Amino acid sequence: MAKAKRLCAALFLASTLAGCATSGGNPADPLEPLNRVVFSFNDTADKAVIKPVARAYRAVLPGIVRTGVSNFFSNLEDIWISVNDVLQGKFQQGVESFTRVLFNSTFGVAGVFDFASDVGLQKHNEDFGQTLGWWGVGSGAYLVLPILGPSTIRDGFGLLLDTRADLVFYIDGVPVHNSLYGTRAIGNRANLLDASSIIDQAALDKYAFVRDAWLQRRRNLVYDGNPPREREDPDDEPTK
Repeated sequence: MAKAKRLCAALFLASTLAGCATSGGNPADPLEPLNRVVFSFNDTADKAVIKPVARAYRAVLPGIVRTGVSNFFSNLEDIWISVNDVLQGKFQQGVESFTRVLFNSTFGVAGVFDFASDVGLQKHNEDFGQTLGWWGVGSGAYLVLPILGPSTIRDGFGLLLDTRADLVFYIDGVPVHNSLYGTRAIGNRANLLDASSIIDQAALDKYAFVRDAWLQRRRNLVYDGNPPREREDPDDEPTK
């Protein structure tokens, strides 16, 4: 609860600052000076702690074990994904996502094996930030959150509900609770080791590269891969 309150306060402050800020190189990023500071902090923490731990995780655990861990958490996520499917009017996807949970929780041994994908049930990617976007809520300013990374004002508020809907949040026992959070975070980071190495080598401005790539991907997710044309001129009307 305290974590959620701190995130809510940070988002409120960021939205206030965004209203007062002037646009820099990217109009979606009026908070760029602040975001670059947070991005630098995250990058330093990643290089000093998170990335080495993720490398050790990948080196110690066999691939089949890492896949099982990822599948377990992915199965938990499918429950909330199915709810967001329905909230977006995607009822067939909602049924598919919930069926994935039933199949993987039983035949997949508590989600360790992705049995549902093997039988043709596609994995979907929906969260409450995407639901808000589907409802017509604008993304607001781009925002880099401490440790959590790229977001927007809208998606940050969506993250508050995503956190409360996370089943791991309700597991009793602080050590178990925190261990599961940590394992999931390190597993996710281990899966991105190769991609982050490419970014480090290729990007002249790592901050701008990550921001632009993240915003484009996020826009595609909200519009299911078919976003409307962005306005290049104030007099242009976006196409539907």
